[in-house]
Amino acid sequence: MYPGNVSKQQSNAFTLLCSVYLVLPAVQRLPVTDEEEGRSRMATSPQAAPRRGAGTTTPAAGWSRRSSWILGLACTVQFMVVLDICVVNVALPSIREDLHFTAAGLQWVANAYALAFGGFLLLGGRLADLYGRRGTTLTGLVVFSAFSLLGGLAHTPVLLVAARAGQGLGAAVLAPAALTILTTTFPPGSMRTRALAVLGAVTSVGGAAGNLGGGVLTQALSWRWILLVNVPIGIAAALLTVRYLSADDRGTQLKTLDVRGAVSVTVGLTALTYGVSQANSGGWKDSLTVGSLITALIALTVFLLVEARIALHPLIPLRLFRSRGISIGNTVVLLAGAVFQIPMWYFLTLYLQDVLGYGALQTGLAFLPHTLMGIALGLYVTPRLMKHFQHRILIVAGTLLTAAGFVWQSRITPDSGYVQGVLGPAVVFCVGSAFFMTPITSVVTSGVTERDAGAASGLMNTAKQVGGALGLAVLIALAEPNASRPGMDYETGFLSMAAILLAISALAFALPRQRDSDTASVPDA
Repeated sequence: MYPGNVSKQQSNAFTLLCSVYLVLPAVQRLPVTDEEEGRSRMATSPQAAPRRGAGTTTPAAGWSRRSSWILGLACTVQFMVVLDICVVNVALPSIREDLHFTAAGLQWVANAYALAFGGFLLLGGRLADLYGRRGTTLTGLVVFSAFSLLGGLAHTPVLLVAARAGQGLGAAVLAPAALTILTTTFPPGSMRTRALAVLGAVTSVGGAAGNLGGGVLTQALSWRWILLVNVPIGIAAALLTVRYLSADDRGTQLKTLDVRGAVSVTVGLTALTYGVSQANSGGWKDSLTVGSLITALIALTVFLLVEARIALHPLIPLRLFRSRGISIGNTVVLLAGAVFQIPMWYFLTLYLQDVLGYGALQTGLAFLPHTLMGIALGLYVTPRLMKHFQHRILIVAGTLLTAAGFVWQSRITPDSGYVQGVLGPAVVFCVGSAFFMTPITSVVTSGVTERDAGAASGLMNTAKQVGGALGLAVLIALAEPNASRPGMDYETGFLSMAAILLAISALAFALPRQRDSDTASVPDA
Protein backbone atom coordinates (compact mmCIF):
# COMPACT_ATOMS: atom_id res chain seq x y z
CA MET A 1 0.00 0.00 0.00
CA TYR A 2 1.28 3.45 -0.79
CA PRO A 3 2.16 5.72 2.15
CA GLY A 4 -0.68 7.90 3.25
CA ASN A 5 1.42 10.96 4.01
CA VAL A 6 2.28 11.78 0.38
CA SER A 7 0.73 15.13 -0.54
CA LYS A 8 -1.42 15.51 -3.63
CA GLN A 9 0.89 18.24 -4.93
CA GLN A 10 3.89 15.92 -4.62
CA SER A 11 2.11 13.03 -6.32
CA ASN A 12 0.89 15.20 -9.18
CA ALA A 13 4.36 16.68 -9.71
CA PHE A 14 5.79 13.16 -9.80
CA THR A 15 3.21 12.11 -12.38
CA LEU A 16 3.88 15.04 -14.68
CA LEU A 17 7.65 14.76 -14.38
CA CYS A 18 7.58 11.05 -15.24
CA SER A 19 5.21 11.67 -18.13
CA VAL A 20 7.32 14.50 -19.57
CA TYR A 21 10.46 12.41 -19.16
CA LEU A 22 8.90 9.61 -21.19
CA VAL A 23 7.02 11.54 -23.86
CA LEU A 24 9.25 14.46 -24.81
CA PRO A 25 12.43 12.47 -25.45
CA ALA A 26 10.39 10.20 -27.69
CA VAL A 27 9.47 13.14 -29.92
CA GLN A 28 13.03 14.45 -29.94
CA ARG A 29 14.79 11.18 -30.77
CA LEU A 30 12.53 9.71 -33.41
CA PRO A 31 14.59 9.54 -36.61
CA VAL A 32 13.08 9.71 -40.07
CA THR A 33 14.50 8.95 -43.47
CA ASP A 34 14.77 11.49 -46.26
CA GLU A 35 12.05 9.62 -48.14
CA GLU A 36 9.67 9.75 -45.18
CA GLU A 37 10.42 13.45 -44.64
CA GLY A 38 9.57 14.19 -48.25
CA ARG A 39 6.30 12.25 -48.00
CA SER A 40 5.41 14.19 -44.84
CA ARG A 41 5.86 17.52 -46.61
CA MET A 42 3.73 16.38 -49.54
CA ALA A 43 1.00 15.10 -47.20
CA THR A 44 0.98 18.31 -45.19
CA SER A 45 0.81 20.69 -48.15
CA PRO A 46 0.12 18.83 -51.39
CA GLN A 47 -0.17 21.84 -53.67
CA ALA A 48 2.04 24.46 -52.05
CA ALA A 49 5.62 24.63 -50.94
CA PRO A 50 6.23 24.50 -47.21
CA ARG A 51 6.42 27.75 -45.32
CA ARG A 52 9.79 29.26 -44.64
CA GLY A 53 11.44 27.07 -42.06
CA ALA A 54 8.88 24.32 -42.45
CA GLY A 55 11.22 21.98 -44.24
CA THR A 56 14.16 22.46 -41.93
CA THR A 57 15.03 19.54 -39.75
CA THR A 58 16.58 19.86 -36.34
CA PRO A 59 19.57 17.57 -35.93
CA ALA A 60 18.38 16.17 -32.65
CA ALA A 61 14.85 15.51 -33.69
CA GLY A 62 14.73 14.14 -37.22
CA TRP A 63 11.22 15.60 -37.62
CA SER A 64 10.69 18.76 -39.63
CA ARG A 65 10.08 21.68 -37.32
CA ARG A 66 6.58 22.16 -38.67
CA SER A 67 5.68 18.49 -38.27
CA SER A 68 6.87 18.57 -34.67
CA TRP A 69 4.67 21.56 -33.89
CA ILE A 70 1.68 19.96 -35.61
CA LEU A 71 2.20 16.82 -33.53
CA GLY A 72 2.38 19.02 -30.43
CA LEU A 73 -0.89 20.69 -31.43
CA ALA A 74 -2.67 17.35 -31.90
CA CYS A 75 -1.37 16.14 -28.53
CA THR A 76 -2.50 19.35 -26.80
CA VAL A 77 -5.99 19.01 -28.24
CA GLN A 78 -6.18 15.33 -27.25
CA PHE A 79 -4.91 16.11 -23.75
CA MET A 80 -7.65 18.72 -23.22
CA VAL A 81 -10.40 16.32 -24.31
CA VAL A 82 -9.20 13.36 -22.22
CA LEU A 83 -8.43 15.53 -19.19
CA ASP A 84 -11.97 16.90 -18.97
CA ILE A 85 -13.57 13.47 -19.20
CA CYS A 86 -12.26 12.57 -15.73
CA VAL A 87 -10.95 15.76 -14.08
CA VAL A 88 -14.37 16.72 -12.72
CA ASN A 89 -14.94 13.47 -10.80
CA VAL A 90 -12.77 14.27 -7.78
CA ALA A 91 -14.27 17.77 -7.54
CA LEU A 92 -17.91 16.67 -7.38
CA PRO A 93 -18.21 16.91 -3.56
CA SER A 94 -16.89 20.49 -3.63
CA ILE A 95 -19.20 21.41 -6.51
CA ARG A 96 -22.18 19.94 -4.65
CA GLU A 97 -21.49 22.01 -1.53
CA ASP A 98 -20.72 25.25 -3.36
CA LEU A 99 -23.62 25.27 -5.83
CA HIS A 100 -26.08 23.26 -3.68
CA PHE A 101 -26.67 20.47 -6.16
CA THR A 102 -29.18 17.76 -5.34
CA ALA A 103 -27.96 14.16 -5.40
CA ALA A 104 -29.87 13.52 -8.63
CA GLY A 105 -28.65 16.73 -10.25
CA LEU A 106 -24.98 16.25 -9.42
CA GLN A 107 -24.58 13.33 -11.83
CA TRP A 108 -25.38 15.68 -14.72
CA VAL A 109 -22.13 17.55 -14.19
CA ALA A 110 -20.46 14.47 -15.68
CA ASN A 111 -23.36 13.16 -17.79
CA ALA A 112 -23.92 16.42 -19.71
CA TYR A 113 -20.38 16.29 -21.04
CA ALA A 114 -20.60 12.61 -21.97
CA LEU A 115 -23.99 13.05 -23.62
CA ALA A 116 -22.93 15.91 -25.90
CA PHE A 117 -19.57 14.30 -26.60
CA GLY A 118 -21.03 10.95 -27.63
CA GLY A 119 -23.90 12.46 -29.57
CA PHE A 120 -21.92 14.82 -31.78
CA LEU A 121 -18.76 12.80 -32.49
CA LEU A 122 -19.71 11.64 -36.00
CA LEU A 123 -20.82 15.13 -37.00
CA GLY A 124 -17.70 16.63 -35.45
CA GLY A 125 -15.49 14.33 -37.50
CA ARG A 126 -17.18 15.19 -40.80
CA LEU A 127 -16.90 18.94 -40.19
CA ALA A 128 -13.14 18.72 -40.79
CA ASP A 129 -13.80 17.30 -44.27
CA LEU A 130 -16.33 20.03 -45.01
CA TYR A 131 -14.74 23.16 -43.57
CA GLY A 132 -11.08 22.17 -43.35
CA ARG A 133 -8.90 21.04 -40.47
CA ARG A 134 -7.72 24.50 -39.44
CA GLY A 135 -11.17 26.08 -39.35
CA THR A 136 -12.73 23.10 -37.57
CA THR A 137 -9.95 22.89 -34.97
CA LEU A 138 -10.21 26.62 -34.24
CA THR A 139 -13.99 26.37 -33.91
CA GLY A 140 -13.68 23.44 -31.51
CA LEU A 141 -11.07 25.26 -29.42
CA VAL A 142 -13.18 28.42 -29.20
CA VAL A 143 -16.30 26.47 -28.19
CA PHE A 144 -14.43 24.31 -25.67
CA SER A 145 -12.54 27.23 -24.10
CA ALA A 146 -15.56 29.55 -24.00
CA PHE A 147 -17.75 27.00 -22.22
CA SER A 148 -14.85 26.16 -19.87
CA LEU A 149 -14.75 29.84 -18.91
CA LEU A 150 -18.54 29.90 -18.49
CA GLY A 151 -18.43 26.78 -16.29
CA GLY A 152 -15.62 28.15 -14.16
CA LEU A 153 -17.65 31.30 -13.50
CA ALA A 154 -21.01 29.54 -13.05
CA HIS A 155 -22.98 30.28 -9.90
CA THR A 156 -26.02 28.08 -10.50
CA PRO A 157 -26.36 24.34 -11.16
CA VAL A 158 -28.19 24.93 -14.46
CA LEU A 159 -25.43 27.16 -15.81
CA LEU A 160 -22.71 24.67 -14.87
CA VAL A 161 -24.53 21.74 -16.47
CA ALA A 162 -25.10 23.80 -19.64
CA ALA A 163 -21.41 24.70 -19.70
CA ARG A 164 -20.41 21.06 -19.36
CA ALA A 165 -22.68 20.18 -22.30
CA GLY A 166 -21.00 22.93 -24.31
CA GLN A 167 -17.60 21.51 -23.40
CA GLY A 168 -18.76 18.12 -24.65
CA LEU A 169 -19.85 19.70 -27.94
CA GLY A 170 -16.42 21.30 -28.37
CA ALA A 171 -14.71 18.02 -27.46
CA ALA A 172 -16.77 16.17 -30.10
CA VAL A 173 -15.24 18.49 -32.69
CA LEU A 174 -11.70 18.37 -31.25
CA ALA A 175 -11.28 14.61 -30.67
CA PRO A 176 -11.69 13.59 -34.34
CA ALA A 177 -9.73 16.69 -35.39
CA ALA A 178 -6.67 15.59 -33.40
CA LEU A 179 -6.58 12.22 -35.16
CA THR A 180 -7.36 13.76 -38.57
CA ILE A 181 -4.48 16.23 -38.19
CA LEU A 182 -2.08 13.34 -37.68
CA THR A 183 -3.39 11.06 -40.43
CA THR A 184 -3.30 13.87 -43.01
CA THR A 185 0.10 15.19 -41.92
CA PHE A 186 2.03 11.93 -41.48
CA PRO A 187 1.86 9.37 -44.31
CA PRO A 188 1.22 5.67 -43.59
CA GLY A 189 4.37 3.97 -42.36
CA SER A 190 6.79 4.40 -39.51
CA MET A 191 6.31 8.18 -39.28
CA ARG A 192 2.58 7.84 -38.67
CA THR A 193 3.16 4.95 -36.27
CA ARG A 194 5.47 7.06 -34.13
CA ALA A 195 3.06 10.00 -34.20
CA LEU A 196 0.15 7.75 -33.17
CA ALA A 197 2.30 6.28 -30.39
CA VAL A 198 3.00 9.75 -29.00
CA LEU A 199 -0.71 10.64 -29.24
CA GLY A 200 -1.58 7.43 -27.38
CA ALA A 201 0.95 8.28 -24.67
CA VAL A 202 -0.57 11.72 -24.22
CA THR A 203 -4.00 10.10 -23.91
CA SER A 204 -2.68 7.97 -21.04
CA VAL A 205 -1.08 11.01 -19.40
CA GLY A 206 -4.34 12.96 -19.72
CA GLY A 207 -6.31 10.24 -17.96
CA ALA A 208 -3.84 10.03 -15.07
CA ALA A 209 -3.41 13.79 -14.78
CA GLY A 210 -7.18 14.25 -14.73
CA ASN A 211 -7.64 12.30 -11.52
CA LEU A 212 -4.59 13.71 -9.76
CA GLY A 213 -4.65 17.22 -11.21
CA GLY A 214 -8.33 17.67 -10.38
CA GLY A 215 -7.60 16.93 -6.75
CA VAL A 216 -4.65 19.33 -6.66
CA LEU A 217 -6.55 22.23 -8.25
CA THR A 218 -9.63 21.67 -6.11
CA GLN A 219 -7.67 21.51 -2.86
CA ALA A 220 -5.10 24.22 -3.56
CA LEU A 221 -7.31 26.73 -5.39
CA SER A 222 -10.96 25.90 -6.13
CA TRP A 223 -13.01 23.44 -8.14
CA ARG A 224 -13.54 26.27 -10.62
CA TRP A 225 -9.94 25.97 -11.77
CA ILE A 226 -10.47 22.48 -13.17
CA LEU A 227 -12.48 24.30 -15.87
CA LEU A 228 -10.68 27.65 -16.01
CA VAL A 229 -7.31 25.97 -16.66
CA ASN A 230 -8.59 25.04 -20.13
CA VAL A 231 -8.73 28.68 -21.20
CA PRO A 232 -4.97 29.42 -21.43
CA ILE A 233 -4.36 25.95 -22.87
CA GLY A 234 -7.03 26.57 -25.51
CA ILE A 235 -5.55 29.96 -26.41
CA ALA A 236 -2.09 28.42 -26.83
CA ALA A 237 -3.52 25.63 -29.00
CA ALA A 238 -5.41 28.19 -31.14
CA LEU A 239 -2.18 30.13 -31.75
CA LEU A 240 -0.43 26.92 -32.80
CA THR A 241 -3.34 26.14 -35.14
CA VAL A 242 -3.13 29.51 -36.88
CA ARG A 243 0.65 29.34 -37.14
CA TYR A 244 1.23 25.78 -38.28
CA LEU A 245 -1.95 24.37 -39.88
CA SER A 246 -2.18 25.52 -43.47
CA ALA A 247 -5.49 26.43 -45.08
CA ASP A 248 -7.00 23.28 -46.59
CA ASP A 249 -7.57 22.84 -50.29
CA ARG A 250 -11.31 23.36 -50.66
CA GLY A 251 -11.30 21.70 -54.09
CA THR A 252 -11.10 18.24 -52.50
CA GLN A 253 -13.69 18.85 -49.81
CA LEU A 254 -17.41 18.36 -49.61
CA LYS A 255 -19.68 21.15 -50.78
CA THR A 256 -22.69 20.75 -48.49
CA LEU A 257 -23.38 19.30 -45.08
CA ASP A 258 -25.68 16.28 -44.96
CA VAL A 259 -28.17 17.96 -42.61
CA ARG A 260 -30.67 15.08 -42.48
CA GLY A 261 -27.91 12.60 -41.76
CA ALA A 262 -26.35 14.91 -39.17
CA VAL A 263 -29.64 15.41 -37.30
CA SER A 264 -30.65 11.75 -37.34
CA VAL A 265 -27.27 10.37 -36.23
CA THR A 266 -26.87 13.04 -33.52
CA VAL A 267 -30.33 12.27 -32.13
CA GLY A 268 -29.61 8.55 -32.36
CA LEU A 269 -26.21 8.64 -30.64
CA THR A 270 -27.41 11.07 -27.96
CA ALA A 271 -30.43 8.87 -27.21
CA LEU A 272 -28.22 5.77 -27.17
CA THR A 273 -25.70 7.38 -24.80
CA TYR A 274 -28.48 8.57 -22.49
CA GLY A 275 -30.31 5.25 -22.57
CA VAL A 276 -27.21 3.26 -21.68
CA SER A 277 -26.28 5.72 -18.91
CA GLN A 278 -29.82 5.55 -17.55
CA ALA A 279 -29.64 1.74 -17.53
CA ASN A 280 -26.80 1.94 -15.01
CA SER A 281 -28.99 3.76 -12.49
CA GLY A 282 -32.57 2.84 -13.39
CA GLY A 283 -32.13 -0.60 -14.93
CA TRP A 284 -32.83 -1.90 -18.41
CA LYS A 285 -36.60 -2.04 -17.81
CA ASP A 286 -36.85 1.60 -16.75
CA SER A 287 -39.24 3.58 -18.97
CA LEU A 288 -36.62 6.26 -19.73
CA THR A 289 -34.09 3.58 -20.67
CA VAL A 290 -36.50 1.75 -22.98
CA GLY A 291 -37.80 4.97 -24.54
CA SER A 292 -34.29 6.28 -25.19
CA LEU A 293 -33.09 3.04 -26.75
CA ILE A 294 -36.16 2.83 -29.02
CA THR A 295 -35.57 6.44 -30.08
CA ALA A 296 -31.94 5.59 -30.80
CA LEU A 297 -32.91 2.57 -32.90
CA ILE A 298 -35.38 4.58 -34.99
CA ALA A 299 -33.03 7.54 -35.49
CA LEU A 300 -30.05 5.38 -36.44
CA THR A 301 -32.19 3.39 -38.88
CA VAL A 302 -33.28 6.66 -40.50
CA PHE A 303 -29.63 7.70 -40.63
CA LEU A 304 -28.63 4.56 -42.54
CA LEU A 305 -31.48 5.06 -45.03
CA VAL A 306 -30.48 8.69 -45.58
CA GLU A 307 -26.83 7.78 -46.11
CA ALA A 308 -27.62 4.92 -48.48
CA ARG A 309 -30.40 6.41 -50.62
CA ILE A 310 -30.89 10.15 -50.15
CA ALA A 311 -27.75 12.10 -49.23
CA LEU A 312 -25.67 13.47 -52.14
CA HIS A 313 -22.68 13.97 -49.84
CA PRO A 314 -23.19 11.49 -46.97
CA LEU A 315 -21.98 12.26 -43.47
CA ILE A 316 -20.47 8.75 -43.37
CA PRO A 317 -20.03 7.38 -46.90
CA LEU A 318 -21.09 3.74 -46.72
CA ARG A 319 -18.45 2.88 -49.32
CA LEU A 320 -15.89 3.26 -46.53
CA PHE A 321 -17.15 -0.01 -45.07
CA ARG A 322 -15.94 -1.88 -48.16
CA SER A 323 -12.53 -1.69 -46.50
CA ARG A 324 -12.02 -4.48 -43.97
CA GLY A 325 -9.75 -2.16 -42.05
CA ILE A 326 -12.67 0.20 -41.42
CA SER A 327 -15.58 -2.24 -41.08
CA ILE A 328 -13.88 -4.97 -39.05
CA GLY A 329 -11.43 -2.54 -37.46
CA ASN A 330 -14.19 -0.37 -35.99
CA THR A 331 -15.97 -3.48 -34.74
CA VAL A 332 -12.75 -4.35 -32.91
CA VAL A 333 -12.57 -0.78 -31.56
CA LEU A 334 -16.20 -1.02 -30.36
CA LEU A 335 -15.50 -4.25 -28.47
CA ALA A 336 -12.20 -2.93 -27.12
CA GLY A 337 -13.98 0.18 -25.86
CA ALA A 338 -16.22 -2.13 -23.84
CA VAL A 339 -13.09 -3.07 -21.86
CA PHE A 340 -10.49 -0.31 -22.05
CA GLN A 341 -12.51 2.91 -22.42
CA ILE A 342 -14.35 2.96 -19.09
CA PRO A 343 -15.05 -0.47 -17.51
CA MET A 344 -11.44 -1.45 -16.68
CA TRP A 345 -10.83 1.69 -14.64
CA TYR A 346 -14.31 1.57 -13.10
CA PHE A 347 -13.88 -1.94 -11.68
CA LEU A 348 -10.25 -1.41 -10.64
CA THR A 349 -11.16 1.80 -8.81
CA LEU A 350 -13.99 0.11 -6.92
CA TYR A 351 -11.76 -2.81 -6.01
CA LEU A 352 -8.98 -0.58 -4.68
CA GLN A 353 -11.34 1.55 -2.60
CA ASP A 354 -13.99 -0.95 -1.51
CA VAL A 355 -11.88 -4.09 -1.08
CA LEU A 356 -8.37 -2.85 -0.28
CA GLY A 357 -9.65 0.28 1.50
CA TYR A 358 -7.62 2.83 -0.49
CA GLY A 359 -8.48 6.52 -0.43
CA ALA A 360 -8.76 8.69 -3.51
CA LEU A 361 -5.08 9.72 -3.42
CA GLN A 362 -3.83 6.18 -2.87
CA THR A 363 -6.00 4.99 -5.76
CA GLY A 364 -4.51 7.60 -8.06
CA LEU A 365 -0.99 6.59 -7.02
CA ALA A 366 -1.83 2.92 -7.48
CA PHE A 367 -2.65 3.61 -11.14
CA LEU A 368 0.73 5.23 -11.84
CA PRO A 369 2.44 1.95 -12.80
CA HIS A 370 -0.39 1.21 -15.26
CA THR A 371 0.01 4.62 -16.89
CA LEU A 372 3.81 4.85 -16.96
CA MET A 373 4.26 1.28 -18.17
CA GLY A 374 1.73 1.75 -20.96
CA ILE A 375 3.44 4.99 -22.05
CA ALA A 376 6.91 3.46 -22.09
CA LEU A 377 5.88 0.35 -24.02
CA GLY A 378 3.66 2.27 -26.44
CA LEU A 379 6.40 4.77 -27.25
CA TYR A 380 9.54 2.67 -27.34
CA VAL A 381 8.53 -0.95 -28.05
CA THR A 382 5.35 -1.11 -30.13
CA PRO A 383 6.55 1.11 -33.04
CA ARG A 384 9.60 -1.13 -33.47
CA LEU A 385 7.49 -4.30 -33.42
CA MET A 386 5.16 -2.83 -36.05
CA LYS A 387 8.05 -2.73 -38.52
CA HIS A 388 8.56 -6.49 -38.28
CA PHE A 389 5.13 -7.98 -37.56
CA GLN A 390 1.73 -7.66 -39.19
CA HIS A 391 -0.49 -5.30 -37.24
CA ARG A 392 -3.17 -7.92 -36.81
CA ILE A 393 -0.65 -10.31 -35.24
CA LEU A 394 0.25 -7.67 -32.65
CA ILE A 395 -3.47 -7.04 -32.05
CA VAL A 396 -4.08 -10.74 -31.44
CA ALA A 397 -1.04 -11.05 -29.17
CA GLY A 398 -2.04 -7.91 -27.28
CA THR A 399 -5.61 -9.01 -26.64
CA LEU A 400 -4.52 -12.49 -25.51
CA LEU A 401 -1.99 -11.03 -23.07
CA THR A 402 -4.54 -8.56 -21.75
CA ALA A 403 -7.12 -11.34 -21.35
CA ALA A 404 -4.57 -13.33 -19.32
CA GLY A 405 -4.05 -10.28 -17.12
CA PHE A 406 -7.78 -9.97 -16.46
CA VAL A 407 -8.03 -13.68 -15.64
CA TRP A 408 -5.29 -13.13 -13.05
CA GLN A 409 -7.10 -9.99 -11.83
CA SER A 410 -10.30 -12.01 -11.37
CA ARG A 411 -8.60 -14.14 -8.70
CA ILE A 412 -8.06 -11.22 -6.33
CA THR A 413 -9.25 -11.37 -2.72
CA PRO A 414 -9.19 -8.87 0.15
CA ASP A 415 -5.96 -10.58 1.29
CA SER A 416 -4.20 -10.25 -2.07
CA GLY A 417 -2.60 -6.89 -1.36
CA TYR A 418 -1.35 -4.38 -3.90
CA VAL A 419 1.61 -6.22 -5.44
CA GLN A 420 -0.09 -9.56 -6.03
CA GLY A 421 -3.64 -8.31 -6.54
CA VAL A 422 -3.05 -5.16 -8.60
CA LEU A 423 0.54 -4.62 -9.75
CA GLY A 424 1.13 -8.16 -11.01
CA PRO A 425 -1.93 -8.31 -13.29
CA ALA A 426 -1.22 -4.70 -14.34
CA VAL A 427 2.16 -5.71 -15.76
CA VAL A 428 0.48 -8.34 -17.93
CA PHE A 429 -2.45 -6.36 -19.29
CA CYS A 430 -0.44 -3.16 -19.71
CA VAL A 431 1.97 -5.03 -21.98
CA GLY A 432 -1.00 -6.43 -23.89
CA SER A 433 -2.85 -3.13 -24.25
CA ALA A 434 0.34 -1.38 -25.41
CA PHE A 435 0.69 -3.92 -28.22
CA PHE A 436 -2.97 -3.39 -29.18
CA MET A 437 -3.66 0.35 -29.22
CA THR A 438 -1.35 1.80 -31.85
CA PRO A 439 -1.71 -1.09 -34.35
CA ILE A 440 -5.53 -0.97 -34.34
CA THR A 441 -5.50 2.82 -34.76
CA SER A 442 -3.13 2.43 -37.69
CA VAL A 443 -5.31 -0.23 -39.31
CA VAL A 444 -8.52 1.79 -38.98
CA THR A 445 -7.02 5.04 -40.32
CA SER A 446 -4.80 3.64 -43.12
CA GLY A 447 -6.02 3.74 -46.68
CA VAL A 448 -8.54 6.53 -46.11
CA THR A 449 -8.49 9.31 -48.69
CA GLU A 450 -7.93 12.84 -47.41
CA ARG A 451 -11.50 13.90 -48.15
CA ASP A 452 -12.81 11.17 -45.82
CA ALA A 453 -10.17 11.44 -43.08
CA GLY A 454 -12.45 13.36 -40.72
CA ALA A 455 -15.33 10.92 -41.20
CA ALA A 456 -13.03 7.96 -40.47
CA SER A 457 -11.66 9.65 -37.33
CA GLY A 458 -15.16 10.48 -36.10
CA LEU A 459 -16.31 6.93 -36.75
CA MET A 460 -13.44 5.45 -34.74
CA ASN A 461 -13.97 7.83 -31.81
CA THR A 462 -17.69 7.09 -31.86
CA ALA A 463 -17.10 3.32 -31.83
CA LYS A 464 -14.77 3.71 -28.86
CA GLN A 465 -17.18 5.93 -26.90
CA VAL A 466 -20.30 3.85 -27.60
CA GLY A 467 -18.39 0.66 -26.80
CA GLY A 468 -17.32 2.07 -23.45
CA ALA A 469 -20.85 3.10 -22.50
CA LEU A 470 -22.42 -0.19 -23.60
CA GLY A 471 -19.67 -2.27 -22.00
CA LEU A 472 -20.00 -0.54 -18.65
CA ALA A 473 -23.77 -0.98 -18.60
CA VAL A 474 -23.57 -4.68 -19.47
CA LEU A 475 -20.70 -5.46 -17.09
CA ILE A 476 -22.39 -3.67 -14.19
CA ALA A 477 -25.56 -5.66 -14.86
CA LEU A 478 -23.52 -8.89 -14.68
CA ALA A 479 -21.50 -8.01 -11.59
CA GLU A 480 -23.75 -5.76 -9.50
CA PRO A 481 -24.81 -6.87 -6.00
CA ASN A 482 -28.09 -8.76 -5.61
CA ALA A 483 -30.04 -10.68 -2.98
CA SER A 484 -27.65 -13.64 -3.08
CA ARG A 485 -24.50 -11.55 -3.47
CA PRO A 486 -24.22 -8.48 -1.23
CA GLY A 487 -21.05 -7.09 -2.84
CA MET A 488 -19.81 -6.39 -6.34
CA ASP A 489 -18.79 -9.60 -8.15
CA TYR A 490 -15.33 -8.57 -9.35
CA GLU A 491 -14.54 -12.07 -10.56
CA THR A 492 -17.44 -12.03 -13.01
CA GLY A 493 -16.60 -8.51 -14.14
CA PHE A 494 -12.95 -9.22 -14.93
CA LEU A 495 -13.67 -12.63 -16.50
CA SER A 496 -16.29 -11.02 -18.73
CA MET A 497 -13.67 -8.52 -19.91
CA ALA A 498 -11.32 -11.42 -20.66
CA ALA A 499 -14.08 -13.11 -22.70
CA ILE A 500 -14.60 -9.93 -24.77
CA LEU A 501 -10.86 -9.79 -25.45
CA LEU A 502 -10.83 -13.41 -26.60
CA ALA A 503 -13.60 -12.56 -29.06
CA ILE A 504 -11.51 -9.62 -30.32
CA SER A 505 -8.47 -11.86 -30.83
CA ALA A 506 -10.53 -14.20 -33.02
CA LEU A 507 -12.05 -11.32 -35.00
CA ALA A 508 -8.64 -9.71 -35.53
CA PHE A 509 -7.58 -12.48 -37.91
CA ALA A 510 -10.10 -11.04 -40.39
CA LEU A 511 -8.28 -7.69 -40.44
CA PRO A 512 -6.18 -6.92 -43.53
CA ARG A 513 -2.52 -7.89 -43.53
CA GLN A 514 -0.57 -4.74 -42.93
CA ARG A 515 2.80 -3.58 -41.68
CA ASP A 516 4.35 -0.14 -41.44
CA SER A 517 5.78 -0.46 -44.92
CA ASP A 518 2.38 -1.30 -46.38
CA THR A 519 -0.19 1.21 -47.59
CA ALA A 520 -3.78 0.59 -48.56
CA SER A 521 -6.35 2.58 -50.41
CA VAL A 522 -10.06 2.93 -50.36
CA PRO A 523 -11.79 3.55 -53.65
CA ASP A 524 -13.31 6.99 -53.97
CA ALA A 525 -16.56 5.63 -55.30
